[in-house]
Amino acid sequence: MSSSRPREGLSIWYRIGYRLRLIGLTVFGPAQLGEGNDPTARLARERAAKVAAARAARDAH
Repeated sequence: MSSSRPREGLSIWYRIGYRLRLIGLTVFGPAQLGEGNDPTARLARERAAKVAAARAARDAH
């Protein structure tokens, strides 16, 4: 199997919630902030951490 699957080992509910939060921040979020304050960048960092943890858990088995 390919190492870059679309779901990355994350649950369907997390992926739905992530997309809803991303859409909400895109539509209703702040206009412009720096990289450290940007909520969409924070959301992307949180998702990257979850993907890394899921990959590590999958590789541990």
